[in-house]
Amino acid sequence: MRVKSKTEDLESFLMVVDSGSFSAAAIGLNTQVAKISRAIARLEKELDTTLFNRSTRRIELTEAGQLFLKYVRESLDLLNRGEEALNSLQGMPKGKLRVDAASPFIFHQIVPHIATFRAAYPDIQLELISGESFIDLIEKKTDVAIRIGRLQDSNLYARTLGISKLRLVSSPRYLGIHAGPTSLAELKTHTLIGFADSPKLNNWHLGENELIKPHISASNGETIRQLVLEGNGIALLSNFMVEADLKQGKLVEVLPDSVQTPNPREAVNAVYYKNSAASARIEAFIEFFKGKFTL
Repeated sequence: MRVKSKTEDLESFLMVVDSGSFSAAAIGLNTQVAKISRAIARLEKELDTTLFNRSTRRIELTEAGQLFLKYVRESLDLLNRGEEALNSLQGMPKGKLRVDAASPFIFHQIVPHIATFRAAYPDIQLELISGESFIDLIEKKTDVAIRIGRLQDSNLYARTLGISKLRLVSSPRYLGIHAGPTSLAELKTHTLIGFADSPKLNNWHLGENELIKPHISASNGETIRQLVLEGNGIALLSNFMVEADLKQGKLVEVLPDSVQTPNPREAVNAVYYKNSAASARIEAFIEFFKGKFTL
């Protein structure tokens, strides 16, 4: 079996394990389910063993498959790191770098600097993936993720990027119609805008640590920002999203210094697997953007 085709078979095996099914693996590798099935069949024939127990509902690794998985991960990682090392010898980091972050962070902190990054690292092909929840980096084939808030225990390596304080904000339009609150008690009488799918983000850390009950909810922080800009109410948003709006007078801070600090929503970290084959690209990305972020 040729080295390239065998590597592809091993990558298919790994994707099936990480995604949980042949069909999901096919989507992840942008190929046909039949090709994934043939890859697994070739491996099982060559190894003279069964790697997966298959049923109509799910597949799971056999004992042999679990043992094989460990070595597949190590071998592919070693191969990728070898390619990365050779690339480094030849000059600047190159190859694909898949980055995940919440949509507002990508919009406000990453997109404005992409042209400069591309000029500095023309051989890195960036893939920016935006989402509002934490993802499994292996399952989503992601190299580095920007995570805002307290990190959960994991085997990921974390690099602290800084602190982005939370600010209560509203628009001049809204405050021109509704007198701004002068106390936390008055704040509760106003139209509050919060998150629909993440109740913990509706803890505004205003002293009592109680959850607010939003009158308007959205699943995306950027949508909440737009709602506030259009005069719909008051929201609690990270400084990295609203600093420019505050300086330009598009938004006004309400009850300054009322939000407790430090609090679990302030920390901004980059997380990744320390021994990632994309380590040189990850390092280049983090070091470049760390000097650009305005948190």
